[in-house]
Amino acid sequence: MAGPTAQPVAFRRIGIDFDNTIVRYDEVFVAAAVERRLLPERFKGTKRAVRDAIRRLPNGELAWQSLQGHVYSRGIDGATMFDGLEAFLMRCRREGETVLIISHKTEYARFDARHVNLRQAALDWMRRHRFFSQDGYAVSLDNVFFEASRSNKIKRIADTECTHYIDDLEEVLEDPDFPPKVERILFAAALEREGVPFRAAFDWHEVTQMVFDART
Repeated sequence: MAGPTAQPVAFRRIGIDFDNTIVRYDEVFVAAAVERRLLPERFKGTKRAVRDAIRRLPNGELAWQSLQGHVYSRGIDGATMFDGLEAFLMRCRREGETVLIISHKTEYARFDARHVNLRQAALDWMRRHRFFSQDGYAVSLDNVFFEASRSNKIKRIADTECTHYIDDLEEVLEDPDFPPKVERILFAAALEREGVPFRAAFDWHEVTQMVFDART
């Protein structure tokens, strides 16, 4: 007598934030802050540590926003992928999963005098890192969405029917309008992870385990 027929496993649609989830800016922020003499040369730390230190300075909020405008535009060339992301994307490709990049990103930074298009800079960075190439991660350009506001980003996550969404910002995943059926994963490489009402991964190796070893 034949055994029970295995049920087909539904494909995933995995949404991923861009800044500080795909792209690691820590060293770029430190170098740019030191170059602008906002921080001492001996300073070591993450982007969050840079932000907190600069905000304590006189006119610190303005200095921080200006620094962000630089790093996310011209400074993005020095940014890197987070460790483990390449293996995650390649596994998505092998298993036929759909990857969507959905990010809150305005076209231009408020304090960037050169008016570099932030969205184009991000696309150029992804092209250099083989996101769209068939010998790379084969992410469809049609699945990249840059939204002008957080609310638009959350609506896009719902409209594209993501099964999973990965973000470094708790406030996005905790938003009351966030679609409840989407599996939320906090990418918490530099965050305190205790007490969050969803799963939190320290790095992309943990993300891979959560997504592929525990189907939802």
